[in-house]
Amino acid sequence: MEQKKKWDLFALSSIPLVMTLGNSMLIPVLPTMEKKLGISGFQSSMIITVYSLVAILLIPIAGYLSDRFGRKKIIIPSLIIAGIGGVISGWASWQMNDGYWIVLLGRFVQGIGAAGAFPVVIPTVGDMFEDETEVTKGLGLIETSNTFGKVLSPVLGSLLAAWIWFIPFFSIPVFSLIAIGLVFLLVKVPKKEKEEEKGQTIKEFTKEIKEILGKEGKWLSAIFIIGIVSMFILFGFLFFLSNVLERKYNIDGVLKGLYLALPLLFLCATSFLTGKFIGKKRALMKWAIVIGMLLGAGAQVPIFFSDGKWMLLIFLSLASIGIGAALPCLDALITEGIEKEHRGTITSIYSSMRFIGVAAGPPVVALLSKGVTFMILIGISAVSAFIALILIKPEPEESEEMQPETT
Repeated sequence: MEQKKKWDLFALSSIPLVMTLGNSMLIPVLPTMEKKLGISGFQSSMIITVYSLVAILLIPIAGYLSDRFGRKKIIIPSLIIAGIGGVISGWASWQMNDGYWIVLLGRFVQGIGAAGAFPVVIPTVGDMFEDETEVTKGLGLIETSNTFGKVLSPVLGSLLAAWIWFIPFFSIPVFSLIAIGLVFLLVKVPKKEKEEEKGQTIKEFTKEIKEILGKEGKWLSAIFIIGIVSMFILFGFLFFLSNVLERKYNIDGVLKGLYLALPLLFLCATSFLTGKFIGKKRALMKWAIVIGMLLGAGAQVPIFFSDGKWMLLIFLSLASIGIGAALPCLDALITEGIEKEHRGTITSIYSSMRFIGVAAGPPVVALLSKGVTFMILIGISAVSAFIALILIKPEPEESEEMQPETT
């Protein structure tokens, strides 16, 4: 990997880190927010969900705009918008006696910014390299940054909230400014991207998406479904673990953040190692996804029968290893399998699918009993492994594009 590209990747990796911190570090603070804002568990889960819902709707539009106008021109304004959203939520928490709905408004604005920031990073990495091995390594670093943000989030969120409970909201614009500076100074727009920019109409855009989905629909649908399931499981069990630690074991503050960080640390390490060593071996990527999702299903079975503190941590860590093995492979397959001129749009749809899982996980867990929750998590993990086994059929590595086999 070229030394100058490493600096580009370093700057780009700050974006998923910042976007993840802006969402995941609120999870350990949600029980405190329930007390301070006088809201229910379901209402607190909506602080996570609103952010994700708006991102789901706007991510494909951001992908289209990045394909048309350039990645960097979308990323920087999006980071500014995300920072403004953090200010709105923080101000409402600080200055208003009944500020819950304004907090949600701020999260809505932050979600608009998130839609144009992290999802556009994935196609940008694909634009930077011609060699698929380098693309996979770059995406592994980006996914590792994303998962490292999840590891850091519960600890940092707990530390900031221990000072003043709404400070995590105000930290979002600070982190956004840091990412803006890094992207502005270090990320160079690939020349090829400039040459290929074109004024595509919405009608042409829609037609091309239909053609791509018609041609590549089987394996893309598998990637989309597994992306949803992975994030649903991850954010679902994080919400569940946060509540159990505080309500059953009276563990809160920084100590709770450290407990929450443990399974995420395993996820981060697995993502990094998978991205580093799997290269462009697409068949191996498929099996990493299948085995990872099966491990995620199997590791959750003991939790169905016990919610002992260490039982939860050990087996949720095993499930995190499975998810960590799958995520960089999903990123690599979808990035390498789509032509560059359409990459921003398709990977943005994929990111939008992942946000569906982020949005659905906390409220579903808040509404359902533990038994029903883990029956669902185990079932969808197993089904997603079967879907990967059946629908993802990569061609040999020497082929330039990955397409499903015809049957």
